[in-house]
Amino acid sequence: MISKNKPTRWYSNRQEKKVAKAVSGKRTANSGATAFQKGDVITQDWLIECKTKTKDCSSFTIKEDWLLKNEEEAFAMGKNNSALCFDFGPSANKRYYVISEQLFEILRKYMEGELL
Repeated sequence: MISKNKPTRWYSNRQEKKVAKAVSGKRTANSGATAFQKGDVITQDWLIECKTKTKDCSSFTIKEDWLLKNEEEAFAMGKNNSALCFDFGPSANKRYYVISEQLFEILRKYMEGELL
């Protein structure tokens, strides 16, 4: 159980640590609020923006601006891929990743044996 009245940053840090561990990545300094590192988690080829809720919920609004900004920042950092990771709050057992249709098609073809 997550204790109440924690600052929003506490929930974000917690999620970013989980995502970084899951993708063998690193958290960016100050959640990407520096001049040279953007996003929340980086790997060799990925820039991942993380979003979470401070309370458990059953819906999550994704803003187009988040996706476009993350794509632009990934390009500026020389990353080949970008994703938005979100979950439904502190008790969520799953995280979900939003990727572009182009990247989804590559994944689909690979998984269906069309790409080797």
